Amino acid sequence: MSEQRSTIEHTGGGEGPQPEPIRFFGTTWVDHDGGYGPRRAGVAVGALAAAVAGCLVLRFAYQGLVIAEVGGFVNMLVIVMFAVSSAIAFRKTWEGFGRRPGGAATPDALRSLRLVGFVGVFLAYSFRALLEAPGEKLHREEYETARARYEKRRGTRTGNPAAKRTKSGKRKRA
Repeated sequence: MSEQRSTIEHTGGGEGPQPEPIRFFGTTWVDHDGGYGPRRAGVAVGALAAAVAGCLVLRFAYQGLVIAEVGGFVNMLVIVMFAVSSAIAFRKTWEGFGRRPGGAATPDALRSLRLVGFVGVFLAYSFRALLEAPGEKLHREEYETARARYEKRRGTRTGNPAAKRTKSGKRKRA
């Protein structure tokens, strides 16, 4: 999980691992403070408005194809291409909120697909913002795991390691 990509770093200024900021939310997702609720509502409404605007742009593009009389096959091909691309982009974006992409499905590899299926990406952001900050569940799991590891490491360091006792109760010789 965080072994592949270090998302939570220990900075010298704070105690333990620091939370990774989420786009549009910063680190307000940790304690749900600093306008977290209104930000979620704003992201949901903004992404939905962007999806509607994108659909209007696609409608104008389709009308341009009809005016140009390119033919029924090309019209159908364009509709299917945008519909399939949007569905795949929605699914990959939605899955990206719950786990880090691995293998060939990295965000860079899917960039062109998400560009063509931008309506699906906006819809995924809008729907996810109704539940939580997009990506909050993944970031929270990674942050809590890093905090637990830090606390465990910190707890085992207390005391003098040279004075540790063996199972028989005797001190180890240095």
